[in-house]
Amino acid sequence: MVITAVAFPTVALAVHILFVVAAFGVVIGYPVITLAAERLEPRTVPVLHRVRVIIGRSLVNPGLLVVVIAGVYLASHGDDWSHFYVQWGIGAAVVIGALEGAVVIPQEKRLAELGSRDVEATAGEVQWSGEYLAARARANLVGWVLALLVAATVVVMTVQ
Repeated sequence: MVITAVAFPTVALAVHILFVVAAFGVVIGYPVITLAAERLEPRTVPVLHRVRVIIGRSLVNPGLLVVVIAGVYLASHGDDWSHFYVQWGIGAAVVIGALEGAVVIPQEKRLAELGSRDVEATAGEVQWSGEYLAARARANLVGWVLALLVAATVVVMTVQ
């Protein structure tokens, strides 16, 4: 039996990929999850918005930090700072972090409040207020932009 040593850059790459999948897989899936919940059980939507806040704070943002730290190590180790994919990754990380922290989390908090109000105000089928629908449309747009940015980043990183 031959046991080979695993080089630290290989571990760093594995951590980098693991956290990309964990933190950003949900970013890609969230718009679809939201649409499904709205169609299947509208009364659960305010809870889903609260869950999205928790996911942003406990998975997406910390995961982004790990992705950036591992990416910086990998770029430094390989002396790859001048490569397009590294520059793209840095830009994507900045945009994702900014949108998540400054837009998504506050929007989702507001949607949870508005959605709860609308659910409590209706006994039968939920009637969403114009205020909720407008806020949801903005949130959906940002969600799709994030999903497309994550998908584009994965493409850029894999075709390098």
